Amino acid sequence: MSDKTVLITQQGAVRILTNSNPDARNAITPTLYAELSAALADAQDDPEVGAIVFTGAGDFFCSGGDLNLLAKRRELPASERREKLEGLNNLIRAIRDCGKPVIAAVEGGAAGAGLSMALACDMLVSARDAFYTVAYVKVGLTPDGGATAFLSEFVSRQVLTEMCLTGDRMTAERLHALGAVNRLTDKGVALAEAVALAAKVANGPQRASARIKTLCRQAHRATLEEQLEAEAVYMVESQADAEAAEGIGAFLGKRTADFAALRRQKPNAS
Repeated sequence: MSDKTVLITQQGAVRILTNSNPDARNAITPTLYAELSAALADAQDDPEVGAIVFTGAGDFFCSGGDLNLLAKRRELPASERREKLEGLNNLIRAIRDCGKPVIAAVEGGAAGAGLSMALACDMLVSARDAFYTVAYVKVGLTPDGGATAFLSEFVSRQVLTEMCLTGDRMTAERLHALGAVNRLTDKGVALAEAVALAAKVANGPQRASARIKTLCRQAHRATLEEQLEAEAVYMVESQADAEAAEGIGAFLGKRTADFAALRRQKPNAS
């Protein structure tokens, strides 16, 4: 039996990364951050991968940190506690910085850092009966992993404060209505729907998609002038890229663009 926490499978151009700790509702293990970050880097470098799906084994996405482990951290010096926390922060950064789209597939629920990881992804597919909770306050802790940053993108300060101070569950349907969930599915179908969505975007131009991902991630906090500048910089880069030559040529030639072939070439290859 493998002792790996992250299981890696492939469906066409879609790389599926599964947090596999189902007996503990996929609670975070000490090795998850490093394994998942490494798996994201490997997918980024693999020309056969166009998009990534992150999910949890069984019927639950992630229940967050293991409280047995967290209870022991109070015995550590503050510097060591901070060092261990950077594992989560670096994983969130790895999801953000991955040039390929990362889609979360959530069944059951996402709590604590599990919610942070789900919201860190570029898109989110959720079973209709799944729930989301910032449950830290119930055990005397405060949110981490960017939870408050991600939630503040689509809820008011008042709603954010209520979620964090009460730890109450928010339904997938409410998150969908607020715009945080891209697709709602029946129970047991989130992964299949996420893979279908990933397959759709996997066929796109890799470098243009990475630029688009960056633009979308910074748009909510950038000024109009900053966003105009960023869009202009990326448009100038994209116009000179072989992806634009292929895309425009395919459109004018009334054929389907073959961006997958370009993933195997060096940037700006013609």
